Amino acid sequence: MKLIIAEKPDQGRTLASVFKMKKRDGFIEILPTDIFPNGAYVTWAIGHLTELAAPEQYDPSWKKWSLTTLPIIPQQFQYEVVASKAKQFQIIQRLTSDPNITEVIHAGDAGREGELIIRNILRLAGCSKPMKRLWISSLTPKAIKEGFQKLLNESDTKNLYYEAYTRSCADWVVGMNASRLYTLLLQQQGFSDVFSLGRVQTPTLALIVKREREIENFVSEPFWEVNAKFNLSGKKYSGKWEKEGESRIKTKEMAEKIAAFCEGKPAEAVEVKAEKKDFLPPLFYNLSAIQAEANKRFKFPPKKTLDVLQGLYQRGIISYPRSDSRYVTPGEAEGFSAILQKLQGQTDYNGYFPLPIESIKNNSRYVNEKKVTDHYAIIPTEQVPDVNRLSGDEKKLYDLIARTLIAAHYPVSIAEYTTIRTLVDGRAEFISKGKVQLEEGWRKVLPTKEKEKEPVLPKVNKGDTGDVVKAEVKESKTQPPKRYTEGQLITLMKTAGKHIEDKELEKVLMKTEGLGTEATRAGIITMLKDRGYIKVTKNVVYATVKAKILIQALGEQILASPEMTAKWEQRLKEIGEGAASPKQFIDQTEKMVAHLVKQTTVDAASWSFSTDMKEEFVPGKRNGKRPRSTNLGKCKLCDGNVVDKGNLFGCSNYQKTKCNFSISKKILGKSITQKLVKQLLQEGQTDMIEGFQGKEKLFNAKLIWVEAEQKVKFDFGTTSKV
Repeated sequence: MKLIIAEKPDQGRTLASVFKMKKRDGFIEILPTDIFPNGAYVTWAIGHLTELAAPEQYDPSWKKWSLTTLPIIPQQFQYEVVASKAKQFQIIQRLTSDPNITEVIHAGDAGREGELIIRNILRLAGCSKPMKRLWISSLTPKAIKEGFQKLLNESDTKNLYYEAYTRSCADWVVGMNASRLYTLLLQQQGFSDVFSLGRVQTPTLALIVKREREIENFVSEPFWEVNAKFNLSGKKYSGKWEKEGESRIKTKEMAEKIAAFCEGKPAEAVEVKAEKKDFLPPLFYNLSAIQAEANKRFKFPPKKTLDVLQGLYQRGIISYPRSDSRYVTPGEAEGFSAILQKLQGQTDYNGYFPLPIESIKNNSRYVNEKKVTDHYAIIPTEQVPDVNRLSGDEKKLYDLIARTLIAAHYPVSIAEYTTIRTLVDGRAEFISKGKVQLEEGWRKVLPTKEKEKEPVLPKVNKGDTGDVVKAEVKESKTQPPKRYTEGQLITLMKTAGKHIEDKELEKVLMKTEGLGTEATRAGIITMLKDRGYIKVTKNVVYATVKAKILIQALGEQILASPEMTAKWEQRLKEIGEGAASPKQFIDQTEKMVAHLVKQTTVDAASWSFSTDMKEEFVPGKRNGKRPRSTNLGKCKLCDGNVVDKGNLFGCSNYQKTKCNFSISKKILGKSITQKLVKQLLQEGQTDMIEGFQGKEKLFNAKLIWVEAEQKVKFDFGTTSKV
């Protein structure tokens, strides 16, 4: 008899569902069948059933956070059962020791984490029975049966286990030591909070803080442009003045001179360029690509996308979602016709059939076995659901995946881009750009959101002449870089190699797919939110003051750089391929951490943080409770006190009386500190604050309390205290 161990209960039930079965407590019995002549048991983990032991399990003195005990480095790493999941572990342990069980089938997710989860359980359960490996990319009945008939040997995936185990232990060493080190040293600076660090989360956070600093340090400058409207033999269009490829003019006076010169003058189209561009259908999705797309289209956080996809996968509707490949094998491509036939039967897709391209099985843009790693791209399985019976979120994601498959069977989309160079009075040059969609192609199936629609230009010929109908000046200002969305953060993590100066390391990080893996990136972003390092407002990611404090303290330490991740991922990949030693990797990690502890303890003596940072910082929760907020002064609307509430300054009576007095921590791009709020409450006005971001330009102003209007307003220096 065989024992099958899945990674999650739903997966276990799905694996068993294709056979005749009986439900038991914590497992399922498969009745005898051709694949399992003596029957089988199916049980499951509940994700990570085991975890690395806490520091105090190795040495009781390590329980207390102290600089004197660092670095914490166990001689031998130990895993233990997660207390809340002990019952399920006992069921697995009992089944593995059943004398009727002659072989274990490891049916964890087909990747390094799945490898670690099941093998660790078997290790702790003391199971030494022969093992085989189920390795499948979808949970359809056909894939499950084929997978059980083509089991891998235990040795085929053992190196993946070593890779995952090594990563887990090394991450523990870095996380435990660096988190304690920076927490204790920053507490000495007055920042009472836990500062968590990690091999992937910290360089990701450093990239977010880098963008935040670029925005804060950005100085906006005004510029002017001249736009002209032309009428050439009845053909009307607009153009922008340019000189040597530059359209921005540094002074208003010069722009007005150019506009005045052009008004009513003769104009001639001296050059007309029309260029056709072909746009290929998009590749199939891997996890990062669909997380970025779902965030852009539906504002889904990456974790939500992964959770919804996981649900679809566990029901056998789509292939394995944590894939890092955007290609399929020839074997998978053979099944497309059956999937497409079922999609054709649904009203949502019927209008796209018959397909312009009957088959793509020989198209290397999609079918490329060399570019399929552990799993192929995320595609619909032959188990096509009625899309209208899916939940709203499920339908949105399934629809994207299904349409991408259909779009791959459509021709290119062709657009014509036209550029007209118009000369006014033989001197001033204007450029006009327009686009015409000539052939819709695949965009019929999968419309894309255009950032800005190019205007449609009339059919202008070289040599056409006419006049400038109107010339006008437009004032604008340079814009700071934009903050990342959650979807862009996924892409940023995947392409973090672009932020490395060492070209060889850049290649490594690009090859290993950046920071984190397809499976972990969403979790890292969620972790950064939960630990108070980032806030996401309307899908835009903001670095908190806590994040800025940590990254400033880290300085040039390699922990804040994608370089360390590049080196780690390269070596981990080599371990997974059997070409590097796990022990040597752990030894090097321990040396790096020992150096980090020694060097940072010395560097901390020279740390210096701005007053604004200190005042904006809000201590973290202790024992589940946030410390009492500092009283900043009396509320202007009631007898309550104004306190720091984390996201804003507000009245302490809000819960009792719903008093809605509040002051935002950010006003027109400027941070409002506790010091300024105290001033406003005590004196009715603040000192002059420089650098508010207006619609057109930066300005300086005081904040004042206007009693008659019961509100905070700007004072530009002309109003006395009210």
